[in-house]
Amino acid sequence: MSQSPKTLSRRTVLRGVGTAIALPWLDAMSPSRLLAATSSDGSPPLRMGFFYVPNGMHMPAWTPGKEGANFDLTPTLEKLADHREDISVLSGLTLDGARAHGDGGGDHARSVAAFLTGAHPRKTNGADIQNGISVDQATAQYVGDRTRFASLELGLEASSQAGNCDSGYSCAYASNMSWRGPTNPMAKETDPRALFDRLFAGQTVKETRRAKSEREKYRKSILDFVAEDAKRLHAHLPIVDRRKLDEYFYAIRDVEKRLDGSEKLGLNEEGVPDYPRPSGVPRELAQHSDLMMDMVALAYQTDSTRILSFMFTNAGSNRAYKEIGVNEGHHELSHHGKSEHKQAEIAKINAFHAERFNCLLGRLKLIREGNGSLLDHCMIVYGSGISDGDRHNHDDLPILLAGKGGGRIQSGRHVRYKNGTPLCNLYLWMMRQMGADAERFGDSQGVLQGLG
Repeated sequence: MSQSPKTLSRRTVLRGVGTAIALPWLDAMSPSRLLAATSSDGSPPLRMGFFYVPNGMHMPAWTPGKEGANFDLTPTLEKLADHREDISVLSGLTLDGARAHGDGGGDHARSVAAFLTGAHPRKTNGADIQNGISVDQATAQYVGDRTRFASLELGLEASSQAGNCDSGYSCAYASNMSWRGPTNPMAKETDPRALFDRLFAGQTVKETRRAKSEREKYRKSILDFVAEDAKRLHAHLPIVDRRKLDEYFYAIRDVEKRLDGSEKLGLNEEGVPDYPRPSGVPRELAQHSDLMMDMVALAYQTDSTRILSFMFTNAGSNRAYKEIGVNEGHHELSHHGKSEHKQAEIAKINAFHAERFNCLLGRLKLIREGNGSLLDHCMIVYGSGISDGDRHNHDDLPILLAGKGGGRIQSGRHVRYKNGTPLCNLYLWMMRQMGADAERFGDSQGVLQGLG
């Protein structure tokens, strides 16, 4: 970092051995230099994201009864009450590619494979997988070269590339929603420590390994490696930018502390010491999710990427959520057969996922950027490719759009579309807002209307 604030570029980073920390949006950044990295008027860049939850929803606890700005916060949406004005609930959208179309069972695998592609995946558990390119990767082809990472693929459960996971469908379909091409699923990063290192690594493998080894040996913060650069910059910034930088450094250090804490030796239920998890993945799902959400916020804040996808769990996940008192498997509960008990348990899981997503929205809302917040410059889809898990239907999906899209989205509403409206209509609209010159995507019939 050798530039003065008067010539500070959006691409400026603080450097140290094996470390390169990108800066958040600062007022001191020259508008003329920002033009190449942001929109044509120098405003903050637009980000897109896609967050997937498995096994559908308990729809009575999701869908508002009222449309428009006065929509009611249902039990699941109540978990997002802090951000009521920042979300748009979109009803009636449909994922035709996830339907059987003569292929029989496998709705869970199809729901993930089709969620971002709009394609109908070939039914196979062999090497001859065939899907479509996903909206995140299609958009990255247009704007991915503007950031360090064209896109990020994240989740809480690891991806698989082979095996039979759902009624003859390959595990590649069930555990990957991002596809670079028809035969190229993009594996997810699930380790928050590994993701942190990717975001703040140096320019060479040798430097990165050296810095990581020294940090672990002396328990240093990654910020210690850029202290001199940071001190020089801080001294010349206006007070507003100093505050922004201090908040940003605090967020980085907070994530580091929590990463370290998640790897410490603990006691199991029998009081016997557990060994540290070698992968760096926390044992508790909430802790794992919240760390990953903080990393998502840092990735957006530093403009390391503008496009990412996130899977809470893989398709058909039968994970039990004991930390919230749900001891039965999620997939088994989703086949509720109208059981009131099972539906109540599904609603608890849905609320848990919504709470985790709410953590991300809160983090993005607190980050000031331009004349608003980072969340104001986002378009983040949250939902599932299955509506009711018992019916395995793929129409009237539970879809939520978070953020104001840089002023392009009139949020804080429930918008009901004609049932059967392609979900890909939304994706085509989002692609065009990102600057992708696409005439159609998936099974789109045009851009989705009524968002602005």
